[in-house]
Amino acid sequence: MNLKFAFAVNKENKFDKRYFGDADKYLIYEQLDNEMVLIGEEINNFKLFDEEHEHGSKKKGDAIIKFLKGKEVNVLVSMQFGKNIKIVNEYFIPIIIYSEKPEDTVNILNKHLHWIKDEWGKNKSNFKLFTIKAGILKSSIKK
Repeated sequence: MNLKFAFAVNKENKFDKRYFGDADKYLIYEQLDNEMVLIGEEINNFKLFDEEHEHGSKKKGDAIIKFLKGKEVNVLVSMQFGKNIKIVNEYFIPIIIYSEKPEDTVNILNKHLHWIKDEWGKNKSNFKLFTIKAGILKSSIKK
């Protein structure tokens, strides 16, 4: 099975310190033959969805989940996640990264694909959070 990744980036295609749901767009990568390949780009039309009622609203989180599930995404990659990570990890593997450049992140993810594929293969929901900086750390998300 090939995994699909959604990278939460700004208008310049760089990661920044925003929550996943606040990204300007999502770069969609697919893991093909143990390499990450850019297959598309999706504007985040849910960026301001229901934000006037509550930051990190469940409605906004549910809308983004439904949208990305429709794109068959398995893994979410961002510099930050908000409180909706508690529902996001029911459907996706969340990954926190520290590089602004998607190219650097692709290189790092290529080195650690076996860990991510293993997590997807073992679980059907309640996925662990991966944090990738110099190395890789897998941790549980507190509900």
